[in-house]
Parts: sequence; structure tokens; C-alpha cells
Amino acid sequence: MSGEKDYHAPNDQDVKELSNIANRIRVNSIRCTSAANSGHPTSSTSAADLMSVLFFHTMKFHPNDPRNASDDRFVLSKGHACPALYSAWVETGHISDDDLLSLRKIDSDIEGHPTPRLDFIDVATGSLGQGLNAAAGMAYVGKYIDEAKYRVFCMMGDGEVAEGAVWEAFAFSSYYELDNLVAIIDVNRLGQSQPTAVAHDMETYRKRIDAFGWNAIVVDGHNIPDICRALYEAEVCKGKPTCLIAKTFKGRNIPGQEDKENFHGKAVPAGDKDKIIAHIRSLMHSSTQKLTPKMPTEVVSCVDNGKIKLSSPPNYKIGDKVACRKGYGSALVKIGKSCDRVISLDGDMKNSTYSQEFKKAYPGRRFVECFIAEQSLVGVAVGAGTRGRTVPFCSTFAAFYCRAYDHIRMAAVSQTNINLVGTHCGIAIGPDGPSQMALEDIAMFRAIPNCTVFYPSDAVAMERAVELAANTKGMCFIRAGRQEDPIIYENEYEFKIGQAIVPKQSENDVVTVVASGVTLSEAIKAYDILAAKGIKIRIVDLFTIKPIDKATLEACAKATGGRIVTVEDHYPQGGIGGAVAEALSDQRDVVIKSLAVKDVPRSGKTAELLSMFEIDHAAIVKAVQDIMQQ
Repeated sequence: MSGEKDYHAPNDQDVKELSNIANRIRVNSIRCTSAANSGHPTSSTSAADLMSVLFFHTMKFHPNDPRNASDDRFVLSKGHACPALYSAWVETGHISDDDLLSLRKIDSDIEGHPTPRLDFIDVATGSLGQGLNAAAGMAYVGKYIDEAKYRVFCMMGDGEVAEGAVWEAFAFSSYYELDNLVAIIDVNRLGQSQPTAVAHDMETYRKRIDAFGWNAIVVDGHNIPDICRALYEAEVCKGKPTCLIAKTFKGRNIPGQEDKENFHGKAVPAGDKDKIIAHIRSLMHSSTQKLTPKMPTEVVSCVDNGKIKLSSPPNYKIGDKVACRKGYGSALVKIGKSCDRVISLDGDMKNSTYSQEFKKAYPGRRFVECFIAEQSLVGVAVGAGTRGRTVPFCSTFAAFYCRAYDHIRMAAVSQTNINLVGTHCGIAIGPDGPSQMALEDIAMFRAIPNCTVFYPSDAVAMERAVELAANTKGMCFIRAGRQEDPIIYENEYEFKIGQAIVPKQSENDVVTVVASGVTLSEAIKAYDILAAKGIKIRIVDLFTIKPIDKATLEACAKATGGRIVTVEDHYPQGGIGGAVAEALSDQRDVVIKSLAVKDVPRSGKTAELLSMFEIDHAAIVKAVQDIMQQ
């Protein structure tokens, strides 16, 4: 073993007290789940020894300032074992016994799975297989952006190792040589309904993780000195991350339940609780030792990103054709110049998303290539954005965010501030065909709470959307087409979240047409055709679909006799048409005709596809004429 001469094993008294802490964690995990009459005591008791050593021997942190920038980070990926985590924080003195016993109560932030409503939780967990991605993002920032000494520890369950996202995280972490990252797998053998696929075959775990370029260490997860030694080995290992593969037993020290099936997610029987607790307490050692968490030896400065601005305004000419994705690349470089905490993450699409411009401008570690691993892309970004250390912008084809949707859903629970940019949306991308066409992305992101959904219609709007997103709390999604669209707006135009634009209007308008992106250009073409026939229409560009500009829509509906046509390069469900209908659902005498892509599309030229699926200017002209007859 490396570092043999430098290693100082914990003394006998420390080992006894660490064991006592582990058993108190077990007792308190049983107490709080019994008080709630639900929860996961057996999953918590298997992790108790590991948790004790981490919190009171290895990690360095301020127990009364859990989000201190200097602190080591801890992610409990197996979020159902949070009773053990909460119990560890009781041991630090940061939360009280009363807090602990409020587990799962409606008025308590001590929830059934961890969320950042608690100051010692950076990311929400519970949907398994996501913690290591977030931990990798934290470690990447620690090593390459902060260039600090803090380390990141992630405890996983053996069941979640079946998730592909875990192996994406393993690959990412070894590629970037994150030697400040330690994963701990609590291999307690039993899943929810049966033994896990690998059970207690520790060598198979070791070989697999070693093959992914990690320092893989098999350890007895109930042997305090062995755990201490393994975590020291992790600390001195350089150039690669470390994974402790800890053999444990589910329900450890619970008579009648240890290593037994069918006890997952169940409080201990009420009649047995006192007897079980007494048994665990009987295993404790007599000790006068008092262990407290170690403090960091380095002070890491807080980050104040302030107001992030484009370093220079958009510079386009009205009528010129420029792809919105190109505007994204330009804006990313500009906000990166004004704030060195802006980082760009991409899924090997940088020459299509134009995030390559950021990489060219800032050739260091601020550009993070995540390769074709969208779950890792989103999860790493969530971790990178914790504690406000960075302002992450992710980019890939909008369709591919479907693969990471659970990570996106959990990112909202994590109260994240990440920004996701999806290019190549809709049938307008043309010949690549339906596998590449995002036609459900608006619906996906509209369904995410506290997510702002931008749909800029030209490169000017795109640059301003990026600037706004960088300063917006919560998740942001920016939709960008592949095609070149004409510049519509002046470079100085002031865009606002939740404020639509009305580029075409008169006092004699008879129909309101609501569009965005490629369909806005088609709507303007339809405007000219209809104007030549003496028919005036009003055009609304939403800019943000969420929040939607209800006031402008109501005013336009009223001005045009309640006649509205929506047109979008998206499936009908959950898109612009649905958003407008929801916004006007309390308005009487409003008729909405929705044009959308109403079947699975196919390869073809952009103009051919827009015509085939009836979202082009000709379809808009017909829809306006039809609704006028109603």
C-alpha cells in the first residue's frame, strides 16, 4: 500500500468512539423512522460505520456552516438512507433530536429523501444513479475552477450501480483525473425486492470499476480501522478517483433483520423497537472520547457573480440570415468574458451547437466536454453549479435531453441554476430525419417547476436570452433552431422574461398569430400575403413560453375579435398552442386554431417539411382565412 510510512491509524479510543457514533446513527435511524412509521432503517444501518468515519474522521467541514466554500462536499446518492445522514448531523450538533424526529412530517424539511431545503444538502437525491454525476461536477470545479483542496465524497447504494448514469459518471471522472473525488458503494447485497445483480461478489465490482480507470478498493464496511485506512489510501492516490467498495449487511445490528429480505423501506415493528434499540446500545463501548468534525485548513473565497452582461451588444443587420445557434456561440463567449465563472459543457456537439466558440476563446478548463453522455452532461452541470461556484451552460441537440429527463426533473428538486441550450429543434432541421428532431422539448421543460423556457426567434433575441438566463434564478432552457433565420430585431432591442413582442400590428387586425422561431419567419411571410389581400393580422412572438405573457395575449385576443392562430415547430401536446390555451382559459369568446407537427415526421428539405406538416406561411394564410369564417 502507498503511503505506509505516513499513515497514522486512529487510536483505540477513537475507534471505539467511531463505533459508538455508528451505533448511535443506527439507533437514531430507527427512532426517526419509527416516529414517521415509514422510511428506510435497514438501508441506513448498513451505512452507519461508513458515515461515522466520513463525518468524524476523514471529511473536513464546518458543522455550523455547511455550505462554506472551503468544506469537503458529501452527496448521499442512496437518498433513501437519509435517516443515517440526518443522524450524523445530529451528532455534529447542527440539527436537534426534535428535528430528527420530525422526519417526513408535512411541516418539516427533514424529508423522506434529501433536498436542499436543508443547508447541508447541495443536491437532491432519491432517484437513484444520479449522485455520482453531481459529485463529479463538484469535484471538477474544485480541481480545475476553484483549484482548491476540498474533496468530494459520494455514498452510493449497490442497487443503483445498475444505472447507466453511474457508469457515465465513472467514465467522466477518470477521464478528467478527479483524484479529489471518492465514491463509496454501500454493498449491502439486498435491493428492494430481491438481491442485487452482483450481490456480494466484491471482485466483480472491483474489476468493473478498475476497468473504468478508478482506484478500486474493497473494504469491510463494518470494520472501522479498515475504513479509515481505505479512505487514507484514497487521499494519497493521485491522478485518478477512488472508489471504496464496502461489503456491508443490510439491517446491520438489527436482530432478525440483518441480511434478511423483505425489510426494505419499513420501520421496525413498534413492539420490537425498544428491544432492538436496547440491543444496539448494548454493543457500544465505554468511552469518554468526544469526536468532532475536522476543520478545513484552507480558506476558499466566496463567489459573487454579480450582474452578468454581454461584453458587447449583438451586431447584426436586419434581414441578414443567421442561425440562432450561432448567436448562442457568440453570446456564450461574451458572457464568459464578463464573468470568469461562466463555464460551458457540451455533449460532443460543439461544432453544431457553436459552443466551440467558447472553447476557442477560453482554451483552459472552463469548457467541459462531456461526450455522448447526456445524463452525465446534466448531472455534472448540476454539481458544478452548487454553492454558486459556477454559472453552467449545457448544450446539445434538444432532442437528446429526453435521455436526461430524470436528471432534469431532479435538478429542479435540487433548486439548481443551470442553463440548458437545445439546438436542432423541430422539423426545420430537414434531412437528418425524426430521430434528431426535438418536437417534445417545449412540453418537457414547461412541465419542470421553476424553469424558464426561452424560444428566441433570431440571433439578436438569442444573445439576449443567454444574457438573461445567466442572471435568472432556477433552471433555464433555451431552444435554438439549426436553420438560418432572418434578423428581425434591432441590436438594441430590450428583451424581458415574460414579455412577448408584437412585431406586426395595426388597428384593423382581425386575427392574432402567435409564433416563435422558424414559424415567426413564416408568419411574417403570411402577413405580407394576407396584407396584399386586404387582411390585417397581428403577430406575437412569445420570446419566453414560460412564463408566458398573459396580458399581451389577452390584449391581442380582444383586439382581434378573440381569433387566435398558434403555429409551432413542435408536437401539439404541451407546446405553444397548449401554453396559449392555458393562458387564455379564463377568457370568454376566444377561439384558438393550433398549427403544429401532428405526426412523426420524415427526412426532407426544410421548406418541404414545413409545407407537408402545415406549419409554413401557406398553412398560416389558410388558417387565418378559415378562422375568419367561424
